[in-house]
Amino acid sequence: MGVLDELRELSAAEEFFEFLDVPYDPKVVHVARLHILRRMGEYLAADHLDDLDDDAARAACRTHLAQAYEDFTRSSPLEQRVFKVLKQAAGGPRPKSKPFVALNTLTGRASQ
Repeated sequence: MGVLDELRELSAAEEFFEFLDVPYDPKVVHVARLHILRRMGEYLAADHLDDLDDDAARAACRTHLAQAYEDFTRSSPLEQRVFKVLKQAAGGPRPKSKPFVALNTLTGRASQ
């Protein structure tokens, strides 16, 4: 089983830190656990781990987790805006609203 397969078996953020032997402050992880793992996933997606042997892949995962953790020790999840809802709150692209068409305009009846 490769390192990526082993990572897929983990569920808690703390398990990732322990498995990859990355030191962490539980207070930081408690507040930003999903954000850290999401950011790590972004870093991993940009990397080509399939081309690496298991030791190199493990080292890359360790580096990406440490980098993601560091992002959230220097700033807050709100500042990092990893998730779509936070990006939209910052004035990012919002979904277009669907136009409203009143029923009476379709039936030709005036409202009473």
